[in-house]
Amino acid sequence: MIDLLQQYSPITQALMATLFTWGVTAAGAALVFFTNTVKPKLMDAMLGFAAGVMIAASFWSLLAPGIEMAEQLGHIPWLTAAIGFMGGGLFMRLTDRLLPHLHLGLDTAQTEGIKTSWQRSTLLVLAITLHNIPEGLAVGVAFGAVAANLSSATLGGAIALAIGIGLQNFPEGAAVSLPLRREGMGRTKSFFMGQASGVVEPIAGVLGAAFVLHMQDILPYALCFAAGAMIFVVVEELIPESQRNEANIDLVTMATMVGFSVMMILDVALG
Repeated sequence: MIDLLQQYSPITQALMATLFTWGVTAAGAALVFFTNTVKPKLMDAMLGFAAGVMIAASFWSLLAPGIEMAEQLGHIPWLTAAIGFMGGGLFMRLTDRLLPHLHLGLDTAQTEGIKTSWQRSTLLVLAITLHNIPEGLAVGVAFGAVAANLSSATLGGAIALAIGIGLQNFPEGAAVSLPLRREGMGRTKSFFMGQASGVVEPIAGVLGAAFVLHMQDILPYALCFAAGAMIFVVVEELIPESQRNEANIDLVTMATMVGFSVMMILDVALG
């Protein structure tokens, strides 16, 4: 796989990788053609797994390479990491405050962001889309960083990140399409809405890769920025959503640790 990707430009690599992650989102949404529901315990576990993957990816694939890259470029590593990481969190906080969206399992009255008359289905899709912005950005920045020819950024590591993001996108696609189906929406439209939440990943991925290619001096900041944005999503959304049912908290905790371990293994093995 690595040899195959090496013949393409970083932007094309990022596009191919994020099309894959979008495809996994669509695969998760396609569950709606086979069932109307997934047991809450299983869905909670899948969301916990996704949280674990994102936490591990934030450190192993983004924050640690960003710190190492900052040192190689002559920056102050801890300052670069802190600025980039907090910048990512603040960006997501602003987006979360402005973009209308509705988290899973909540009533329409609990819609976040600016007030709107948009339909519930649109608000649910936007909630998952909010997750996918930093994920696509992270993949794009990781592939763009490889072009800097620094030891801290490897094509294998970028591929590992894309695989990990893809794995955790499966439950996110299902988390949109299945609730919409239960509310009476047709299977095809439920699938379409579920996969639509992943459309933003190729867009964010290409933009992220193109941005760092033309401004390589900010690479360490960009990597840490993506890490901060992903951690914001995990702490603000994924973990609370996965632990609403107190009876499943232990299961969710173990699923989170499994997700972390899987992403860590991928990064260490391929990176």
